[in-house]
Amino acid sequence: MSAQVITARTVPNAPTALKTDREPQRQPSDFLKGIVQSEFPMELFDRVGKLPVFYYDNSSMTAVFTASTRQVRALLPDPQMHPIELMPGRCVVAFSAFEYRDTDIDPYNEFSISFLMSYGRRTVPGMHLLRGLASRCFEAYVWKLPVTTEIARWGGVELYGYPKFLADIDFKRDAAHTTCTLSEDGRHILTLQGQALKGEAAKLLRYRAYSMKNGVPLCANVYTNPLQYAQTMSPSAASLVLGDHDIARQLRALDLSSSPLMYQYCPRNELVLFGPRNLMDN
Repeated sequence: MSAQVITARTVPNAPTALKTDREPQRQPSDFLKGIVQSEFPMELFDRVGKLPVFYYDNSSMTAVFTASTRQVRALLPDPQMHPIELMPGRCVVAFSAFEYRDTDIDPYNEFSISFLMSYGRRTVPGMHLLRGLASRCFEAYVWKLPVTTEIARWGGVELYGYPKFLADIDFKRDAAHTTCTLSEDGRHILTLQGQALKGEAAKLLRYRAYSMKNGVPLCANVYTNPLQYAQTMSPSAASLVLGDHDIARQLRALDLSSSPLMYQYCPRNELVLFGPRNLMDN
């Protein structure tokens, strides 16, 4: 079977018409019903923004690797952020590729590199990770978050303090695998490949995504409704290849494991990204 290639390239900041009267008339799913959105002007883009942000049709895959706790801790911007350890000296790093086909801010692709963490208290190695798996709730500091459109970059940086930048995020699919290649200005950052697992509907997933804005830690809730979802601990389910970009060099310094601890494949999901909150209000 020939491979299907889906390419998203960075685009210039082109203003769009005011969207309030041009948005598609969607029938909200049961997952999104009852969530009130607030509107705010996005004058730079000549449109109206909404919070929380709805993502109506998406695909994602995540591979979780272990890394040196000491090296990861050095990248966390707040001393109250503590890496979640699988065992003493080895913490957890998540690599996630997203294809957002239908959202409140138009289609775009995104790649997240995040460090699972706790805030305030150190945790017993292994226990916090098991608790997260059982409750389907994870906390993570978002270290890098490249995207393919300027509106997605602007919103993430200005509203949430996310470390977003424009990049090329290309997906290639065949019957057995999904491959995502991340690069910036022609320099290869990484390639993540995962198996196209057979999935089914699953319970909601919650992520508490931490960021820093003006030196202040913020947290935002992300809820995912997995319409098709599969998870495996097989070390052969996913692979990660690092390139020649500076980010790849930093990742090599983390002493990543050669194979993933866990892999999640979600070819169809809905998602809601709530607004950022100060930790006192979290």
